[in-house]
Amino acid sequence: MSSKKKYRENFKKAVKMEIREHKSSFAVYMIIRSIVFLVMIRQAFNGNYENVFMCILTLLLLTVPSFIQVRFRIELPKTLEIIILLFIFSAEILGEVNEFYLKIPYWDTILHTLNGFLAAAIGFSLVDLLNSDDRLVFNLSPFFVAVVAFCFSMTIGVLWEFFEFFADYFLKLDMQKDTVIHSINSVLLNPDGINVPYHIKGITSTVVNGVDLGINGYLDIGLIDTIKDLLVNFIGAVVFSVIGYFYTKKKGKGYIAPNFIPRPKDDGADFLKMLEDEESGR
Repeated sequence: MSSKKKYRENFKKAVKMEIREHKSSFAVYMIIRSIVFLVMIRQAFNGNYENVFMCILTLLLLTVPSFIQVRFRIELPKTLEIIILLFIFSAEILGEVNEFYLKIPYWDTILHTLNGFLAAAIGFSLVDLLNSDDRLVFNLSPFFVAVVAFCFSMTIGVLWEFFEFFADYFLKLDMQKDTVIHSINSVLLNPDGINVPYHIKGITSTVVNGVDLGINGYLDIGLIDTIKDLLVNFIGAVVFSVIGYFYTKKKGKGYIAPNFIPRPKDDGADFLKMLEDEESGR
């Protein structure tokens, strides 16, 4: 057997071992996985094959936390791992398949806020790992680490909005949800053709190609949704950056931050290394 094939087999075994490592996160994983399978079967019977694909994607995404832990030899805190699993389920199965984005007000806002918080935690951990590595000459201030975590989170948020825009533009989707508004300010509509905003208030209907859309207002196609998503991402990023600042300032002491900050794996929990050592007879 080639060395590459052995590595792939050991990697798969290590991922399975990683999934089962913590009883609490494994229980959440199995419950969510079972629900997704049931949803997928139901969607298949109903002929909703796009949702079937969404379920398959969700099943793959649920293995990502374990994949990352094995591949990069880091340990995700149980709390962080469980929240990531619930986030994937909430976004894909509840949000997309069960249409919570449409049925439940602020569902999208809640998830974007949480995303900002989690992305800041990941950004913080990346810098903190470098900052605490004896092989590297780093002595970063708590404020700098917090700022980097905040910027990392906002960058992830912006890249996601880019993805939504291009998906809507090229794939004709509607990831940037529309918002009904009742006033607009537009230079383009100024009847005098000058660079002065023309204000239109009290809009009660919109007609497109002679057809009244029946929306009792004007349609903003994504701008408000994008800015709102970035704003709540900003809030989530600020919250964790403040938590991370005090965590670093107190030299790793705190109750909240350790539940969200990945750490390098101990040898006893590095399943891939254990399998490789076992195979080599060490």
